[in-house]
Amino acid sequence: MVYIIPVRGIKNTAMTSVQDHKNKIREHLDEIKDAIDQGIENKPVTIGFHCSACSVQLLELYLHILNKIPVGKLVKHDWFKRPKETQKIEPLIERKLPVEFPLKTEIYELIYRIEDKRNTLMYGKSDKAQIKEVYLSFARLKELIMQELKKAGEEIE
Repeated sequence: MVYIIPVRGIKNTAMTSVQDHKNKIREHLDEIKDAIDQGIENKPVTIGFHCSACSVQLLELYLHILNKIPVGKLVKHDWFKRPKETQKIEPLIERKLPVEFPLKTEIYELIYRIEDKRNTLMYGKSDKAQIKEVYLSFARLKELIMQELKKAGEEIE
């Protein structure tokens, strides 16, 4: 038999609340802003990592607000591996997260663009055009999701 003993002051880290998402998003945005201030061509790893991670946090927050996924459901960045044109099975993201929501196609396409270049920025040799492409895709994604969150009565200060 397994006993779970609650410990005062320690919360269940598996459950990510809306406020936790907002805090993580703010932290990622701060890091992205610092990278921009220092010149994105000098910070490809920072741009690759934080744009990818923040994209997933934004999507999770949006889907929580829409009640499409339960709080605590994790969306993983590697679920956004772009499907091949000849692929016969559903894209991985559709198998892992079979939900419908406004702007889904556009949101997923932007995350695909970010994830297509993520590993090159983080582990490979990237150029300024690739870094800029990831950042611009992220900026558009952030704009879309922020607009949708605002319509739903949520904002990230």
